[in-house]
Parts: sequence; C-alpha cells; structure tokens
Amino acid sequence: MSTDTSQSPAPAVGGDADGAVSNPSALPGRAGVPFVRTFQAELRKMVDTRAGRWMIVVMAAVAVLILAGFVIWGPAEDASFAGLLELATLPLAMLLPIIGIMAATAEWSQRTGLVTFVLEPRRGRVVLAKTLAAVVLAAVVLAAAVAASAVANLVGGNGEWDLTAAIGGGMLLALLLYVLQGVAFGLLFLNTPVAIVSVLVLPSIWGIATTAVSSLQEAGRWLNLDQVTQPLLAGDMAGRDWAQLVTASAVWVLLPLAVGTYRVLGREVK
Repeated sequence: MSTDTSQSPAPAVGGDADGAVSNPSALPGRAGVPFVRTFQAELRKMVDTRAGRWMIVVMAAVAVLILAGFVIWGPAEDASFAGLLELATLPLAMLLPIIGIMAATAEWSQRTGLVTFVLEPRRGRVVLAKTLAAVVLAAVVLAAAVAASAVANLVGGNGEWDLTAAIGGGMLLALLLYVLQGVAFGLLFLNTPVAIVSVLVLPSIWGIATTAVSSLQEAGRWLNLDQVTQPLLAGDMAGRDWAQLVTASAVWVLLPLAVGTYRVLGREVK
C-alpha cells in the first residue's frame, strides 16, 4: 500500500501559500502604518545614527565658533542681531543639505531598505516622511541658530535688534530650499558620497560658469540657486526675484526630487 507523502510548500513568512509576499497594509480590515509613526521613525533615524549626531554637533560648533570669533574680533558696528544671525547661518547653508542627503540615502547606504519597505511598503509615504523630517530638523537647527545669535548679541553685540520679518522669513525659506536640495540629490543618486560631492560641486561649477562666461550670465540670473537666494536673504524680494527663485528651485530642487522619487518607487531592494 502506497502512501502519498507529498506536502504542499510552506508559505513564506509574511506571504501566502503560492509564495507571494502579502502586503500587511493591504489586508482587509487592517489599517496601514500611520504616517505620523513613519515620520517619527525617519526623524529619529536622522539623529540616532552616529553620522547624524556628529553632523549636528559640527554645525553647532562651527556656528558658535563663528559667532564667538566675530564678537571678539569683528567690527562692533556690524555685530547686530541680523548680522550675527547671517554669520551663524553661513555654515548651515552648506551642511544642512548633507543632513537631507543622509536621510534620503539611509536605506541604500546602510542596507536597511528591506526592513523599511517591509514595514511600510508604500514607498511614497516613506519619501514624504523623509522630506518632512529633514525640513523639521532644518527648522529646529535654524531656531537654535537664532537663539545663539540672540545670546551673542546680548553678550558682545551692539545690542541692535534689527532682524525684520522679511529677512528672517527669507533665511528660513533659503535654508529649507537647501535641505530639500540635499534630499533631492540623495534620492537621485541613492549614494551618500556621490550625492554629497554632487550637491557641493555641481552648483559651484555652474555658478563659476555663469560668472565667467558672458553668454551664460543671463541664464545664471534664472538658474543659479545661490544667486537667486541673495535677495531672499537680504529681505528685499521683488516680482522678478520671485520668478527667478521659482525657476532655479524647479531645476535644482523639484526636478531631481521628482526623478529621485521615481527611482525609489521602482528600484529593487537587495
């Protein structure tokens, strides 16, 4: 007498009997991961890693050293609140994009993509959470720079509180654009070193080219992000300035952000 010993294949973990992996967020009657939880996780990952912590420490240390040096050796007539804040935000404009890059490339450089996208298979929500987390962290860093500049003005400044709403809002918007540019380049390249070099070198090369080559100067007025943000930081934006800011932001921020998001949505996780 023969006995049929064949067995049906065991279902994969998290999958059904034919081996297809099920989507926990797509199960009937079961809600997906709340977006707030995804956002909190992405924000925590930006400061929990050693690289993230050290980047924040470096930004704080550089800003404090610049403020202290200017208060001690700088001209007293320029040591106003607005002037000190402008000095404190100079290193932030260079380092905040790196924060955005590290947030965007974490799953691909640290090989945690499989865990992240299994817990939250809807990759678009992960990208949105990373972007918002980078923006919130940039706002917190700017708030710390404002507090440090206020203390420096009280301790060794000239006591002038000349920061206007236009200048303060312009600084905030400019820094947010820079950190969004970092997120965009991180999503575009999905490689931390390549993205960092690209976000630091490519705009600089383009800026030098638009300054040195006369035929590119008009294009530089519309497509040089560093140049179009100068009126924003000065708080004297006009109608043409806003149009130039939108154009440059579309090329250096929105376009790589869109292409990078498309890459993340379709890229295979290994």
